[in-house]
Amino acid sequence: MKIIVQMDPIERLNLAGDSTFALLLEAQERGYDIDIYTPDMLTLNDGILSTKAQQIKAYHSPDRIEELNHPRSVLLDEYDIVLMRQDPPFDMSYITATHLLETIQDKTLILNNPFYVRNCPEKIFVNKYMEFMPHTLITRNISEIIKFRDEYKKIIIKPLYGNGGANVFYSDDTDRNFGSIIENFMGLNNEPFIIQQFIPKVKEGDKRIILIDGEIVGAINRLPQDGEIRSNMHVGGLPAKTEITEGDAKICNAISQDLKDFGLFFAGIDIIDNLITEINVTSPTGIREILQLSGIDVAKIFWDQAEKKINN
Repeated sequence: MKIIVQMDPIERLNLAGDSTFALLLEAQERGYDIDIYTPDMLTLNDGILSTKAQQIKAYHSPDRIEELNHPRSVLLDEYDIVLMRQDPPFDMSYITATHLLETIQDKTLILNNPFYVRNCPEKIFVNKYMEFMPHTLITRNISEIIKFRDEYKKIIIKPLYGNGGANVFYSDDTDRNFGSIIENFMGLNNEPFIIQQFIPKVKEGDKRIILIDGEIVGAINRLPQDGEIRSNMHVGGLPAKTEITEGDAKICNAISQDLKDFGLFFAGIDIIDNLITEINVTSPTGIREILQLSGIDVAKIFWDQAEKKINN
């Protein structure tokens, strides 16, 4: 099978915990031809989509990626699978890449479906399942934010299109820095931001559940460090073994059919105290930690299911 991966520059990756790297290793083990490219190399010329790509080889222990040739021009519709794996920010560059990839969807399997990646931003899409969420407000209307804070007392404020725990703040109705936090967000960009009722049990962890084609395949808990409210591994959260509870399964069952129908083949959901806070469909992480802690090889399951889609 011939695959190409749209991803961040190799030098930006922390390979030891990188899910894209795990997928590359497994694809290589299966004998796939693997090319990679960065989104800024995409070119649509008279309706023909190409990019500058490099063939790579992945190595384990120590983890590294070797580029086997100089960048060369390739046609994306000549691949069996295009795998979208670059991290947010979910900005106009990201959105444009999804539009460009849509031009080859009738010839090539793109994971995840770029139309629904674009139309299901992780902190907005999740609001479709409000019955499983903490109280949530999306706005940049300051008076509405103050009303929300006054009602729920303890809140989390974060960028609507952020990732990795960056610019996530806790505040409460006694916080003298509340005005400064809001001022900071108002100055970041012109977008709304997201405010949620604080969930005290975050200290017991933020569970990441991985779903492939709408089915649960594995999970880890992410524990915040002492004195920290963020459990993202990008900011020092510690992975821990976990189990799927009845409440977790109920949430996953509620979203499963939409993930299948929308072509959101590879997704990661975040659950704190039986409440879902996010559905990650851009570049879910955690599969190397799942393998280390539970022995479940999500990368193998990923490619098994992807092969079935190609063969069907």
